[in-house]
Amino acid sequence: MTPEGLYGRRKWVALLRRRHDLAGTSRGAVDRAMRSLGLEGVRRAKKLRTTIPDPDGKRAGDLLNRDFTAPAPNRTWVTDFTYVRTWAGFVYVAFIVDVFAQRIIGWHASSSKKVDLVMTPLRIALWQREREGKPVSPGDLIHHSDAGSQYTAIRLTEHLALEGIAPSIGSVGDAYDNALIETINGLYKTECIRTTIFHPGPYQTLADVEYATAGWVDWYNNRRLHGSLGMLTPIEFETLHYEALTREPEPAK
Repeated sequence: MTPEGLYGRRKWVALLRRRHDLAGTSRGAVDRAMRSLGLEGVRRAKKLRTTIPDPDGKRAGDLLNRDFTAPAPNRTWVTDFTYVRTWAGFVYVAFIVDVFAQRIIGWHASSSKKVDLVMTPLRIALWQREREGKPVSPGDLIHHSDAGSQYTAIRLTEHLALEGIAPSIGSVGDAYDNALIETINGLYKTECIRTTIFHPGPYQTLADVEYATAGWVDWYNNRRLHGSLGMLTPIEFETLHYEALTREPEPAK
């Protein structure tokens, strides 16, 4: 099965219209086709608690107040980590997502929950934006997380300050304060870890998780349709934004 086999009816309708220009594709016809192929989409499961606050850690305030929108890329990044069970023990996977197009711009997998787990994807995200010619402007970006001890660590706080990035931290134990990244963590577990699409068979090692995660992130950013983006992919949504900025204005009539 391809990753698109994870879709429900709504995204299958959008996918068929995109690929085959079938503007009249009906939901009923897609329902019948999905039943004949044994496709029904996937459902998410419950999550394990990974946020362990540091009672002595100083926390930044919440600058988002559950507003997970942004006027442009590099204005708000949200971050969190989740876990994967392997034969060798838990592997932890941290993501950084740009809120504007819900694009994953950095991730890192590790067998340790120490602060490097969350600092590495930050470095990758900054490098990625620099490589694309869209570097972060000091003072423009908010880095939002939960209140886990990794995100209140002095090393991370100092690194954010050196880059001119404003830290923002939600309350302890409230998933709604970081709802967007919680949703993406859920998609990752459902679409990548609990299927055999991106990795055949059980996860034995850290390397297995890294391999599957790399494949899923590439699909998520470049090919997965997002209802909240008008059935575009994150890369398409960002590209259209930058194209609109460089487009010549039409002359007045």
